[in-house]
Amino acid sequence: QVQLVESGGGLVQPGGSLRLSCAASGFTFSNYAMRWYRQAPGKERELVATVSVGGTTNYADSLKGRFTISRDNAKNTVYLQMNSLKPEDTAVYYCNVRKGVGYWGQGTQVTVSS
Repeated sequence: QVQLVESGGGLVQPGGSLRLSCAASGFTFSNYAMRWYRQAPGKERELVATVSVGGTTNYADSLKGRFTISRDNAKNTVYLQMNSLKPEDTAVYYCNVRKGVGYWGQGTQVTVSS
């Protein structure tokens, strides 16, 4: 069965960086686009970034230049490098794959605070 396991979240000061990882299993990873979403308290879940099968990336307009999504097909893992973090980046970050239906990981908490 499809499994997505996120890691790498934590508490970071404003201006800091984090790299999130999502380890995937249960499907042929290299055949699917992968996405990162986030959900802040009291807000709807929003799409952060997408990496296609061929490695093309897309980002939410507000995050361009600070976040970088990448994938390692040999490791079945998708990453989200987050730089220049702001308090408003505080959220639970989720990995997602659309394989017929959407599958989600359990999420990893990112808190940006001094």
